[in-house]
Amino acid sequence: MNTPQSAHRIVVKVGTSTLAYPNGRLNIRRIEQLVKVLADLKNSGREVLLVTSAAIGVGAGLLGLKERPHDVGGKQAAAAVGQCELMYTYDKLFAEYGHQTAQVLLTRDVVEDAIRKSNAANTLARLMEFGALPIINENDTVATEELEFGDNDTLSAIVAVLSHADLLILLTDIDGLYTDNPRENPEARRIDVVEKITDELLHAAKGAGSPLGTGGMSTKLHAAEIATAEGIPTVVMSGENPELLYDLLDGAAIGTLFKAKERA
Repeated sequence: MNTPQSAHRIVVKVGTSTLAYPNGRLNIRRIEQLVKVLADLKNSGREVLLVTSAAIGVGAGLLGLKERPHDVGGKQAAAAVGQCELMYTYDKLFAEYGHQTAQVLLTRDVVEDAIRKSNAANTLARLMEFGALPIINENDTVATEELEFGDNDTLSAIVAVLSHADLLILLTDIDGLYTDNPRENPEARRIDVVEKITDELLHAAKGAGSPLGTGGMSTKLHAAEIATAEGIPTVVMSGENPELLYDLLDGAAIGTLFKAKERA
């Protein structure tokens, strides 16, 4: 059975609300903690791919904007600024722990075309072979509505499938899936394990993401559907304390685990 503790190749997706303050500026302490843990996981022999959000949000912050731009040109411009800041920060921090990073930017047409999809999968495979740590984001500087994944939760699930990962972890600003919105209903209960994603769960997950992000719990359920259908268990957990990744991979009940279909 595929379990978090048995996972060798792991895709970790981190959202804008985890990486950045509400003003769009990077949360340096949080990103440093995350990089330290991921570098240590690589040192232990696991393979790690990081899917990162926050390019548009960070770019908006650096440009002095109060929220994400809503027009295509504005989003592309903010992404161009923010992606530089993100990769500079990741590359610098991972290098301090002796790990080489690699930037991979994708758009939806890449995975919808058989040849491009194969090329992307081959690139990820060779990066893993070379020991690099791929850092993946949507190519927001050129993406339009026709080319967008729509959210990085979906992108992370596609990356997990492309890379033949053993586990997908979605780090967010809430510690799992609840029976109702815990911010509005104090009696909402966290669901530790999901055997199957149902319409009832999808209803419970509805809600908007942060002002600087694009996701919400519903997009995480969609990502879990994609990954678990391909035999990849998925965990939704809080990104507030990255060291909880150690506990998860040691077998502790952290966040919400979506069980995967058994691989053939």
